[in-house]
Amino acid sequence: MSRNTQDSDIELRFHGREGAADLRQLLIDVPADAYADSELAFDSRKRFAWFVDHWSGLDGFVCVVGYDEGEPVGFAYGAPLVAGREWWQGHLEPAPRGRTFGLSELLVQPRWREGGFARRLHDSLIDGRPEELAVLLVDREHPKVQGLYESWAYEKVGERQPFNDSPTYAVMVRTLQP
Repeated sequence: MSRNTQDSDIELRFHGREGAADLRQLLIDVPADAYADSELAFDSRKRFAWFVDHWSGLDGFVCVVGYDEGEPVGFAYGAPLVAGREWWQGHLEPAPRGRTFGLSELLVQPRWREGGFARRLHDSLIDGRPEELAVLLVDREHPKVQGLYESWAYEKVGERQPFNDSPTYAVMVRTLQP
């Protein structure tokens, strides 16, 4: 799966699991640059590499990368989650029916923030998904980012710390329209 589209002066390139190896370095380098000032071990290049390898190996992995004149603006990726292991488990009662798409990463390089590129990448990734729900995690120390997702129809349903060395995240869910 690979397709290209032009979207308001940025080129969007879509990739599936089979093209992930070609994207690997970009998916590691862009976050490393964006988080260069972070002192958290969780934001390290090694950790980003682990996440890229994990997610890109999942069935249904999809990634959209935005380019401005050949330079990567940012990317978004995710995959369908395994039934019974969705991030919203334990936060929603009754449990919703249907499949869930996990949006693992949405990142826009600092110089392109504030230009609506995050929304374009996000929407390009989830529009037309066959799952009934989308779920993502947002560091609770970033209320502006949480507010942004709320403006995109996500709702905070709980909090979780998925790894001992990770921040605590707000678990946010959105109903997808088929």
